[in-house]
Amino acid sequence: MTPQISTSEEVQLLGRIARQDQSALSILYDRYAKVLYSLAFRILGSVEEAEEIVLDVFSQVWKVAERYDPQRGRVDAWLFMLTRSRSLDRLRSLQRVTRIVESSTEAAKTIPQIQISDPTEDVLINERRDRVLSAMQRLPLEQREVIELAYYQGLTHVEISAKTGKSLGTVKTRIRLGLNKLRQMLDVLDWLE
Repeated sequence: MTPQISTSEEVQLLGRIARQDQSALSILYDRYAKVLYSLAFRILGSVEEAEEIVLDVFSQVWKVAERYDPQRGRVDAWLFMLTRSRSLDRLRSLQRVTRIVESSTEAAKTIPQIQISDPTEDVLINERRDRVLSAMQRLPLEQREVIELAYYQGLTHVEISAKTGKSLGTVKTRIRLGLNKLRQMLDVLDWLE
């Protein structure tokens, strides 16, 4: 049987977290991580996604603890609301990706009409490919590696994490940063032409 935790004690923990007290965050994490994980897992049905949600929630708590208002609700209710909201957002995102993959797979199964090659279009496609490859070479190695694994080998973020030994969050961050840099480099190249 777990001891009852007073609401004022949890409010004090959030106050300490707002002052960047890592031990307070650790205490709050130990109290709620399992139950928040259960909620996220129930919504998402994925161990990896549920773990990611719990980490995201506590990361958010660390950043916004000073904005918590005890007049609006208890700490546990606030944590559950954050977890539920993030889980539902992730679920919607995963469902969108699944629909895109399914429609792409269906489109790939259809027999394409015979297309007559247009030399001008072939040149434009080759130029775009060369610009992308050139921009990729200018990315930091760790960003280029995860982008190549995702886009050229078709690995998921979880598979990339397992293959590289990097955390899922690190893989996602490197892909996002790398794609942003690529977009900026390609925008500059388009502007120069």
